[in-house]
Parts: sequence; C-alpha cells; structure tokens
Amino acid sequence: MELKDRFLKYVSFDTQSDESSTTFPSTDKQLVLLRYLAEEMRTIGLTDVSIDEYGYAMGTLPATPGCENAPVLGFIAHVDTAPDMSGKDVKPHIIEEYDGRDIRLNASLTMRVEDFPELPLFKGHTLIHTDGTTLLGADDKAGVAEIMTAMEWLVAHPEVEHGKIRIGFTPDEEIGRGVDYFSVERFGADFAYTVDGGMEGELEYENFNAAGAKIHIQGLNVHPGCAKDKMINAIDIACELNRMLPDWQTPQHTEGYEGFFHCVGISGTVESADISFIIRDHSAERFEAKKVLMWDVVNFLQRKYGENVVTLTMKDQYFNMRKMVEPHPQLIDKAMEAMREAGVEPIVRPIRGGTDGARLSFMGLPCPNLFTGGMNFHGKFEYCSLTTMQRAMQVIINLARLWAK
Repeated sequence: MELKDRFLKYVSFDTQSDESSTTFPSTDKQLVLLRYLAEEMRTIGLTDVSIDEYGYAMGTLPATPGCENAPVLGFIAHVDTAPDMSGKDVKPHIIEEYDGRDIRLNASLTMRVEDFPELPLFKGHTLIHTDGTTLLGADDKAGVAEIMTAMEWLVAHPEVEHGKIRIGFTPDEEIGRGVDYFSVERFGADFAYTVDGGMEGELEYENFNAAGAKIHIQGLNVHPGCAKDKMINAIDIACELNRMLPDWQTPQHTEGYEGFFHCVGISGTVESADISFIIRDHSAERFEAKKVLMWDVVNFLQRKYGENVVTLTMKDQYFNMRKMVEPHPQLIDKAMEAMREAGVEPIVRPIRGGTDGARLSFMGLPCPNLFTGGMNFHGKFEYCSLTTMQRAMQVIINLARLWAK
C-alpha cells in the first residue's frame, strides 16, 4: 500500500485517548486500530504478530540470511490522538505542490504564514492538512504509517540485508500511560527508535524530566453579606497559588533547555477548587528545585489558611532519557548516517516534551526519537508533509540496513 493511502486510512480511525478513564487502554476505540494493525502485519508478511490484553500490537521482520547475529532493532509508534481536540471524522485535504502561502482550511479559518512562519519551508512539498474542525492525527499515525510502509518495502526487497526487526504500536501515549504495561522483555529488541517527532531531520535523545501536580483547595462558603473573617474562598486561593509561582517560568516565556510550571487546569467554586500543573525541566537539579518550590508554596498557604485547606498530590511522570542513551553512541551515529543517506540533514535538539521512548529508555530499551513530518500537533492547524514522511520512511529502511553491518 502507498504511504499516503496508508496514512489516510489510519487517520480515519478515531483513537482519542481519555485522561479521566481508569481502564487501559483508556478508550476501546484505540483497540480497533491496534487490531487492524496486527492483521495488517500478518498480511504484509511479518511473523510473531501478537496483540495482548493491553492492546500492544507487535510483529517481527526476520533477519535476512547471514544477519541473524546483528542487534535486534525496534521501531515504535503510538496510535492514540490527543484529548485536546476531536479526532473523529477527520477530513484530510491534500495540496499536491504547496506554494508557501496561507492555507485556507475552511470558509472561516485560514492557517497563516504570519502565525506559522515555518510554512514556507515546505514550499514544493505535498501537504496534508485538516479542514479546521478536527486535528489530523499525524501524531502519531504518520509514524505508524512510515514504519508499516518501510516494513512492507523490506519484505518486498529481500536483497536488502538487515537483522531481526521488531515493531510495536502502543496506546495512550498522549496521556502519559503509553508503556505502563509494555514488556521490554517480550518486545525483545536490543535498541529501538520511536518514530514520533515533527520537523524533518529531528533526532531527539534529550527530553524533559516531568511531574504532575494536583492541588485541592477546600474553602468555606458563607453568605457574602456576613463573610468577614469567616469565608475561605477556594477560587481566590487557587489564583494566589498560581501567582506565587514565577511567571517567567511558563511555557510562553521559555524555550530550549528552559523548564517551566504550566497550569493546565483550574475549576471550582468558593467552597471547593482544584488546580493542576505540569512541571518540566531538562536539568535534574532544576527539576527537583521546581518540585521543592511547589511544595514550599503549598506549605506557605497551609500555614496561612490551614493545613486541611490546601492539599498537594505530586507524581513524577518521566525522566530525561539522555543518560540512558549516551552510553550507546551508535544509536545516534547510525541515525545521523541514515538521515544523510536519505538526503536529510540531522537536527539534534532536546524535546520540549516527552515520548514513550523516554520511559522505555529507563526500562532498559534505549530509544531515541525520529522525525515524522507532522507539524502543529494536537489542534486544528495540524498538518504533515508527505514529502518528509517519505524521507522518514527511507530513514527507517536505511537504519535497518546500517544496523546489520
């Protein structure tokens, strides 16, 4: 199947994950695509195809004769789309030869170069974009399509030598649970790459250290006419807490290696309020300092309003994979070589986020991240370059060959 057709097929599946769910996967609709992928793996000629009770779909491309002793290489992508915006009834639009100008998504919405200055870089590419009513799903169905199409190509070209290759597709990456039940031992790869990046050439092996913080505020609501020295307004305390954190350490004021506090949710009444943050930093030391500051703010408010008024629950989510990948420099060297052979100049930079690969690296499977060609993830302005997707597919093929040397 052509890469474009495969990608368009995958984005027709609604696979949005749900952070409020207590099941795994968080939504049954992800299983529909995962089961489809398992069957497709069998159809294109992969072996040892399985899908377990958690939805992890895996398959094997056996080594070509003489390459059985090469390291076992893995490629991994996730099927879920972000809860930020609907991924149902996606209507992709295709521009065969993009002219570098504004893109009209629908009658009332335009993706403007003024707002997205990287758009002219894609002049001459074939672009696939949304109709402005849903996200596209390139994150990470572009990666899924690139892996599957590369495997199909390698099956059809047995003259290209490669070691044993394992591929895996996961649910719930977008809500941070993607590898909660992933068995590195059953996957059986020595090294792997997630195919979940964006801009052409991206090669990422540094990511944020990450934690989530949830604060509950128990107020006391009395009639405002007689509230003096009695009312405890939970909304006011939530706002006070947010103001006590450094406003220059927020996503809109940081870049590169700079970390942040990001308020991702606030709700409540005078009687009760909840406020949620994500805490991010590439530096382990600064990451720990940010967590300490969050506790200090909460402790101050507890002393001011009462210990039971403000309660904090904080949980580490993932850590910077750099220290797990750096002992294996061949992972980066071979990826850079594979890119250059595909006519792509590598761009090595830190992820201002995280991937399944970060957690997998700490689970014993060193796992840098490769580009897919998707852009503006998680929203109505999402698009991808089919031209770049084809280069990403070629990088996967090149890696398969290079690891057999």
